[in-house]
Amino acid sequence: MSTRPLAFTNARIVDPSSDFDGTGTLLVKDGIIESIETSSAPESFSKIDCRDRVIIPGVIDMQVRTGEPGNEHEETLQSASKAAVAGGVTTMVTSPETDPVIDDIALVEFIMRNAQANASNKVHVMGALTKGLEGKEMSELRLMHSVGAVGFTNGKKSISNASIMRRALSYAKDFDGLIVHHVEDHTLTVGGVMNEGEMATRLGLPGIPKAAEVIMLERDIRLAELSSGRYHAASISCAESVEVVRKAKARGINVTCGASFKNLCLNETDIGAYRTFFKLSPPLRLEEDRQAVIEGVRDGTVDIIHSDHDPRDVDEKRHPFADAADGAVGLETLLPAILRLVHAEDLTLQDVVRVLSNKPAELLRLQTGRLAKGKPADFTILDIDEPWILEEQNLRSRSKNTAFEKARFTGRIRATYVDGKLVYEAD
Repeated sequence: MSTRPLAFTNARIVDPSSDFDGTGTLLVKDGIIESIETSSAPESFSKIDCRDRVIIPGVIDMQVRTGEPGNEHEETLQSASKAAVAGGVTTMVTSPETDPVIDDIALVEFIMRNAQANASNKVHVMGALTKGLEGKEMSELRLMHSVGAVGFTNGKKSISNASIMRRALSYAKDFDGLIVHHVEDHTLTVGGVMNEGEMATRLGLPGIPKAAEVIMLERDIRLAELSSGRYHAASISCAESVEVVRKAKARGINVTCGASFKNLCLNETDIGAYRTFFKLSPPLRLEEDRQAVIEGVRDGTVDIIHSDHDPRDVDEKRHPFADAADGAVGLETLLPAILRLVHAEDLTLQDVVRVLSNKPAELLRLQTGRLAKGKPADFTILDIDEPWILEEQNLRSRSKNTAFEKARFTGRIRATYVDGKLVYEAD
């Protein structure tokens, strides 16, 4: 932890949770935010000029799959952490989809110890909602919570048994546990590889109907209402789902939802000539669905945006589209891609900070995610107008399955700080 007091001067500082968007100086001492000042910095602080830069709270990515343990050739905690800080992600939450599955306290503690030794950002763990992610028997949720699990999920394997889901919501309520669920009725998606519709027909590919997402989401919301448990739909992708969540919130149900940044920045036409890096779960949808999710972010229906970082090696992607594995990496492109929407005036920078930092911290009960006195000094410095092109070979992830190869971005992470310590600086 840094002990040298630092003053980041002349920056535009943006944090809606602190009701601040203006030019100021961020003061950091002993890894903690001292204050945001609009006057000059104290003489005792070392000054770092951030003129023409923007400072925002560090990104909290709630959906990160790593290969550790079991598939370290795809991604390790160390390589994921390097990718994360280069993308402005100061906190990442790992999925239990490992080998073995993170479904007991020993494995939760293993991930946390390993992260402490090897990661330069903060790492939290989602425990498996059911043993082995098989959807048959609830894991020891309270025990995992007691050693630090911040929530519980079945990964990309939806739980079809409504009784188990109800029991998990009711049980977790006793200790304020968060249940995170991938909303997909797998009986409706068997064989499907992309969004069902005209494009799938043109490409000769079997489709995944939006109803598969909406049906499971509506069931879960009914169960959340029945149990009064804390429920979070991991990734919604279509207009119908946004409307379902909007109505549920209006009825006062304790429900939140997230979306992958890929479903905000891409649509099904990006699949083009059967490019497997665009084979995702949930799939890319219609342009009107993309616009509906963006509107959901604007009006607060969609609470968080995540990277859905899902590294896959070459052997899993080098197949015909229908046979390739789902998933794409996203830690390094999450924030730059979302800044496209800011430049297009689809979202404001305040919207972006809210869904990438403020709200995830609130959902996970973390002290990070905002720039306020006494909070950890986790933040990112941006040049919001710097143009650059993503080159696959420059990705820090072990796997290179990005949906944004050769993409042109405007807005670059110049530096990332965790607990007041510089953990990434652009060349």
